[in-house]
Amino acid sequence: MPVGVTLLGATGSIGRSTIHVIARHPDRFRIVALTAARSTESLDELARDLDPDFVVLAHDRPTDFKPRWTGEWKYGADQLAAAAAGTEGGIVVNALVGYAGLASTLCALQSGRRLALANKESLVAGGELVLEAWRSGGGELLPVDSEHSAIHQCLVGRPTEEVSKLVLTASGGPFRSLPADQFASITPEDALAHPTWSMGDKISVDSATLANKALEVIEAHLLFGVSYDHIDVVVHPSSIVHSFVEFRDGSTIAQMGHPSMEVPILYALAAPERLPDEFRSFDPIADGPLEFEPVRKAEFPMFGLGVEAGRAGGTQPAVYNAANEVAVRAFLDHELSFPGIPAVVEEVLTAMEPRPVRSLDDLEAVDLEARARAREAVRCLS
Repeated sequence: MPVGVTLLGATGSIGRSTIHVIARHPDRFRIVALTAARSTESLDELARDLDPDFVVLAHDRPTDFKPRWTGEWKYGADQLAAAAAGTEGGIVVNALVGYAGLASTLCALQSGRRLALANKESLVAGGELVLEAWRSGGGELLPVDSEHSAIHQCLVGRPTEEVSKLVLTASGGPFRSLPADQFASITPEDALAHPTWSMGDKISVDSATLANKALEVIEAHLLFGVSYDHIDVVVHPSSIVHSFVEFRDGSTIAQMGHPSMEVPILYALAAPERLPDEFRSFDPIADGPLEFEPVRKAEFPMFGLGVEAGRAGGTQPAVYNAANEVAVRAFLDHELSFPGIPAVVEEVLTAMEPRPVRSLDDLEAVDLEARARAREAVRCLS
């Protein structure tokens, strides 16, 4: 009997990659629910192709929307949360974008299901709330990010007490070698042209600023319980090595493979089993040499701002994430320059003192305040 999969964020890049993976393993997995935020036509098309048990549009039904798929449609944030919680077990793939995925992450973990988490922002912003839901729900959390999937695979069967260092790799993005004095002329189209990965708009810009790598450092700290002093990042342009784990005896283990999100998606669905699948083999001769460089921290301040927000803890990671989401949206809308993104985020982080995260309501209030401050900062810089 195939395992049921609830796919949150089905119309995005990770959602569609998940559909491709499941299509190759129909005897093992079946999509039982699809959700989207506002992409009604795309969701309708996927529903006609996949015929799930039901679909959820996370907002109210548009008055002019007439779905062609005749199955069960549900609408609203409450229905999205209910789909994440479920009652039939199975797997939840959270491929939603940004902070909007937090409630679904909490619901899935509290219900004791396996959560394949591509929505790193929910873990970063939610912090201890997410970890507590994971502990109390008794389910599983498997990361879909290629770097954290790599660490998970390197750590299988080993306690984190044996780890001396985690090393995440970064492609460096499209501006890895660009002089900083040219950053002001960067356009959204430039930032979306990632050299090795095919991703959605928001994560592509985050990769270009290195905000994504800062979020991944925070994610690694939370997932694996390793202190920030023992998490490093190196630039690896070919994206063949996804992460390293250095153990206290001096041994270092790396996970490698060509840059495709379908590999970590399949691992998150099937682990600990490794299913045979289509893949491009790693050829150490043809694919070499493997090159590594230091992160240009001075030129890419979003990296340092994010890591320091993680170190500060409490609400600061949520503030960093919220301000970044607003700044990235403004950049994509041609309302803010590329250097304006870290300027906005730094201003908001400086204005808001870190506070403990006591409840989801507290976090919601902090998120709203950070977004309001970020929008005002964008207006001042425009």
